[in-house]
Amino acid sequence: MQQAKHAQLRYLFFLLFFTLTIPFAKAQTKSARYNLSGVVKDASNGEVLVGATIYLVENKAAALSNTYGFYSVAAGLGKYKVRCTYMGYETIEKSIDLQTNQTLDFRLKPSESLLQSVEVTAKRSDENIRIPETSMVKLDAKTIAAIPALMGEVDILKVIQMLPGVQSTSEGSSGFSVRGGSPDQNLIILDEATVYNASHLIGFFSVFNNDAVKDVTLYKGDIPAAYGGRLSSLLDVRMKDGNSQTFAATGGIGTISSRLTLEGPIKNENTTFLLSGRRSYADLFLKLSSDEDMRKNKLYFYDLNGKLSHTFNPQNRLYASFYMGRDVFANDMARLEFGNMTASLRWSHLFSEKLFSNLSIIYSDYNYLVGATADFASFDWRSRMQDVSGRYDFTYYFNSNSILRFGASLIHHTFDWGEITLTQNDETSVFSAGRQYGLEPAVYAGIEEKFSPDFTLKAGLRFSGYQNMGPTTYYIYDENYDMVDSATVAKGKIYNSYWSFEPRISFVYTLNPVSSIKGAVSQTSQYVSLAQNSTAGNPLDIWFPVSPQIKPQRAQQYSLGYFRNFKDNLFESSLEVYYKHIENVIDFKDHATLLFNPRLEGEIRSGTGQAYGAEFLFRKNTGKLTGWISYTYSRAFRTIATINDGRQFSAPYDKPHNVNIILNYAVSKRIGVGTNWIYATGLPQTLPTGRAVVGNVIVPVYSDRNNYRMRDYHRLDLSVTLKNKEREGKRWKDELNFSIYNVYGRHNTWSINFKQNPDNPSEVFSEHTYLFGVIPSITYNFKF
Repeated sequence: MQQAKHAQLRYLFFLLFFTLTIPFAKAQTKSARYNLSGVVKDASNGEVLVGATIYLVENKAAALSNTYGFYSVAAGLGKYKVRCTYMGYETIEKSIDLQTNQTLDFRLKPSESLLQSVEVTAKRSDENIRIPETSMVKLDAKTIAAIPALMGEVDILKVIQMLPGVQSTSEGSSGFSVRGGSPDQNLIILDEATVYNASHLIGFFSVFNNDAVKDVTLYKGDIPAAYGGRLSSLLDVRMKDGNSQTFAATGGIGTISSRLTLEGPIKNENTTFLLSGRRSYADLFLKLSSDEDMRKNKLYFYDLNGKLSHTFNPQNRLYASFYMGRDVFANDMARLEFGNMTASLRWSHLFSEKLFSNLSIIYSDYNYLVGATADFASFDWRSRMQDVSGRYDFTYYFNSNSILRFGASLIHHTFDWGEITLTQNDETSVFSAGRQYGLEPAVYAGIEEKFSPDFTLKAGLRFSGYQNMGPTTYYIYDENYDMVDSATVAKGKIYNSYWSFEPRISFVYTLNPVSSIKGAVSQTSQYVSLAQNSTAGNPLDIWFPVSPQIKPQRAQQYSLGYFRNFKDNLFESSLEVYYKHIENVIDFKDHATLLFNPRLEGEIRSGTGQAYGAEFLFRKNTGKLTGWISYTYSRAFRTIATINDGRQFSAPYDKPHNVNIILNYAVSKRIGVGTNWIYATGLPQTLPTGRAVVGNVIVPVYSDRNNYRMRDYHRLDLSVTLKNKEREGKRWKDELNFSIYNVYGRHNTWSINFKQNPDNPSEVFSEHTYLFGVIPSITYNFKF
């Protein structure tokens, strides 16, 4: 045991040494070199382009633009041709004479020609072959908008669920499981702010308005060292900065909601704004009902996104963004409200052509309210979770082959598990389920090193922790999970701490110009978890932190993939395999009480988990026919001493088989057709298998944990988009989108209930509930 600990320490020391010293050693061996740096933007609206390739033809040096469009590439004295490429944009090539550090910005024009013919008119970047990120997928707003959606509502999270290795948690839900993990093991951020509940209408739609989104990146295993706190994935959603060239508007009127986005420069292109709103209007139709009680009902959700960007000079940029969203269900007797609010203030500073920094102050809030009113009594139940955090990230470009990233972050968590205000006979009582406070600090460093044109290595080390702090009262439990004592902690006092090393390393080895092998090993830790009442995005879910009773979840993941392109990079394919081991995985005892339970820790059980599988993806990004086909084989299991008699059982999101076929076809410049077909193994379930009579009470007898499965899930969706003819000199563009969700009317099981036969009480039958039949919808979209 002691030898194993020493071996782990040696590994961590080597990784830290590699991360921090190799770039300096290599920098000392280089002759005089200069940096070419700048920003890559979309020429039509001024938005920065993330992941654009800047390539020096003569010495084959290359770099990718970062999240803020910034790039830096080093080369010796001399004249060079500099080529800038980005998928879907025209390539630009410029000549430079590099005699000193130089700034060169690029503005790329969108290339419409790539969509008008099956022939590829310009060679795309082979980025998917060469970048060292493993298990990473990037999507832009245009790709997301082309996929058929429920009730015509374009949904980022529904598209994410169609990627290999990603599964939906239930029919119509925005929740998703990555490689067998739970939804709470996914970190979802919007402009760096955590979104704790990304659902509208109990999970049927997500909180992300596609009109306000620039791009989406999903990291399924090789999570960047800058981020942590989750075991399975990072979903990084970035909002548009706002059009810096001209005022523009985008919007749509759909079956269930309407939306409008306004953006443009303020005085000049140095300052831009974005304001985007969306609201559903089911409640407006209720007012047309002849039933007076129906007219009094409220049923709607809304979103509001905003962003201001200001460029002081080429070295300093300031970004301020916010999101507000809420769902409201109410009538004379009851109401339910829940929503998110996030805000980010970011300062991007360029110290030199080599050193880039980003300082952020971030706020995140998720809260809900449940209320009921009767003739003699009423109650309100309010719960809230708040984060206030700061982070400072740096990127140092040693040269074209070495990039160092390092930084620190600190999150202050507040968990308010609920406060009930009960009014009865003119007397008011207040009950609280308690509050918890905590600090989550982290520091990290990582290096991306290109040792040769064919071999690139990334290594990172993250050191994170969680500290429980007062004021609070916490409970002490014995080995049988019975509460035996409690302790009160003063404000600001830290009474429990956990610390974790989280190393990660990945590589890419290019076999030839069209294929490569990638691999990654990572260790991650999670300090906050979710107590779920259902898989359907229930807004009453409860987040809770680690404590003296609950240890952090920790996962080690190993992945290996083969990536291959065909026909001059027109087609992409990949095959990845992975294995994940989890320590202290969280689950709950049978028949656990989760809502408004101040002793929630007594309901929690922990053990070990494992997940393994294989993911196949075949993708075409250009031409008249685009889309992808994916297949995922995935298994996930848990072993917990006090659950299922200690025997291994299927994890809640264990779905062995999943197939997604997504195709979009441009019939002409004005007509586009989209379709997707989805198949997945049914979710595991714990079902009653019999009953026993104890006294005069009938008690159900249940199967082993998750020993049964729902019926397999499959569905076909179709959409047709008709664009109006564009007229020269007119900016107004509009289109009609017709879509059909669940074309052949598959009755996919959403829940299973058991009922007695009234004619024969000894006979019990199962009743399968499904949500959606065939749902047609129409959406009118416009922009100018």
